[in-house]
Amino acid sequence: MALNSQTLPIETAITTRLDEAIGWARESSLWPMIFGTACCAIEFMSVAASKYDISRFGAEVVRFSPRQADLLIVAGTVTYKQGPILKQIYDQMSEPKWVVSMGVCACSGGFYDNYTTMQGIDQIIPVDLYVGGCPPRPEALLDALLSLQKDLRTNKYNSQRHKDFKGELDNA
Repeated sequence: MALNSQTLPIETAITTRLDEAIGWARESSLWPMIFGTACCAIEFMSVAASKYDISRFGAEVVRFSPRQADLLIVAGTVTYKQGPILKQIYDQMSEPKWVVSMGVCACSGGFYDNYTTMQGIDQIIPVDLYVGGCPPRPEALLDALLSLQKDLRTNKYNSQRHKDFKGELDNA
């Protein structure tokens, strides 16, 4: 069917609710920033490669500037020395923003139970989704991305969800 066909209406209008259109736009245009510190960052690289292809889900524009990203993926071990850097990157991101903790080391410190390793990034920044595993499979990260997109599509995003969060570095 051609666009100049007489079977198409001459004046076409698409109607929807504004919140549904905003939800569709948010879910289809996530701009991730990777904070990769260990082997989990290699798994993220495979997610961005052709076999898993994160671009199918509208998240292929990987940004390395926090001011241009709205999804922070923390992949790997975070030490206490890296904590203030991670907090600064999170603070520089504009709202709305989401955080994915990827890998057991970012989620809970992993098997590094020592004086230098932070036992979960949720001590300093709020986390929206946790992806477990050592290292997590690329499918697990894609599942987390799809879960976030579903929440954005159905407008379950609450801008006040982290209003009362106080991390260890918030008083510093």
